[in-house]
Amino acid sequence: MAKTNSPASLPEPIGVRSLPIDTRGLVRVGARPGFIDYLVQLWERRDFIGYDAKAKVQAGSRKDRLGSFWLILNPVLNGLTYFLIFGLLLQTSRGIENFIGYLVIGVFLYQISARSISNGARSLQSNQSIIRAFTFPRAALPIAANAREVLAAVPVVITMLVVILLLPPTEEITWLWALLLPALGLQFLMNLGLSLILARIVSQVNDVAHLLSFGLRLWMYGSAVFFSYDRFIGNDVLLALVKLNPLFNVLDIARNCLLYAQLPAWQSWAILAAWSLTFLAIGIAYFWQGEESYSAE
Repeated sequence: MAKTNSPASLPEPIGVRSLPIDTRGLVRVGARPGFIDYLVQLWERRDFIGYDAKAKVQAGSRKDRLGSFWLILNPVLNGLTYFLIFGLLLQTSRGIENFIGYLVIGVFLYQISARSISNGARSLQSNQSIIRAFTFPRAALPIAANAREVLAAVPVVITMLVVILLLPPTEEITWLWALLLPALGLQFLMNLGLSLILARIVSQVNDVAHLLSFGLRLWMYGSAVFFSYDRFIGNDVLLALVKLNPLFNVLDIARNCLLYAQLPAWQSWAILAAWSLTFLAIGIAYFWQGEESYSAE
């Protein structure tokens, strides 16, 4: 019986050498990168985020005859509705100086947050085709959704300021108006943090998307959008909760700066900054932890 050599004992072909392969730098496809690497990857995708935000702002109302004008018309019509119901019928305007300006600031700035959080929370669901086709940090999607709302908010904020200047009792421009910019910046960070948290939750439990509108409406009622909080809230605990509400502090800072020429209290800035930075830190960490699950949706 002829003796055969095992494959391991066969000599190597002439001119062929075995080379050691270092696999330490290889990463499993779809694996979650380290947190710092994840942030670096997001920064590297900043051009994509900006392009996506601009493109969707331009295409968002293309099917409507009024186009992007609906960005302004929606809060204006909502403000008019709330004025008729709460200002004239329910008389919530009593005791509020310049109720029209008070209401306009409340409705316009609330809708910026509502749109940002709602669209950011649904960003993974609405971009499943992109998620399946490309490899990229998924947090780019809720960030792009919020960037899109920031661009869309520019004409809304300008309209809000014009209304305050033109509708009686008219207000004068003071240096305090400049403080609106950092307040809006903190509001954007708050919106982004909440969007990241909710985007992961909605991707795992779709029912939350249906409850989101109810939660945002409850948030509106708890933020004194169209009534004076000290007139309707007599309970000290509820009053303290309202004052801890970050959206209420956004509105309070804006109203003091734009309507009443008063320097906002440092407590309002501290509460808003604490909430905004906390939401952002928790949001990005929480979203990053679920990174590997988004591609499987």
